[in-house]
Amino acid sequence: MDVNSALHNGLTGHAELTVGDEHTAPHVGSGAVPVLATPVLVNLLEAAALDAAERHIPAGQQTVGIRLDVRHFAATPVGMKVRAQAEVINVDGRMIAFRVWAEDEVELIADGDDAFAACEVP
Repeated sequence: MDVNSALHNGLTGHAELTVGDEHTAPHVGSGAVPVLATPVLVNLLEAAALDAAERHIPAGQQTVGIRLDVRHFAATPVGMKVRAQAEVINVDGRMIAFRVWAEDEVELIADGDDAFAACEVP
């Protein structure tokens, strides 16, 4: 099964949020410092990748995350906006690879690679 030919390298997507208390490491159990939690950042990066690809997946299919390699190297405090972005860098059969990154209002805070596989909806 191949994904739709409309899905190609260079497509981009994004997702953003303003960091609230519910997005912090202490709230999600991933640390003690009240800054954007890495698990929340991962979710935002995945949402950006979905934004880039989902509208191009044929009816009756969906994507499933299969690999994520991310560096989260800067802290973002409560109240600051974060924008995650994804770019399709390879489409091979049903496999879709992305370059992902996120910035807050000050700097680049994360980067990495993500991969999804298209599959039939059960």
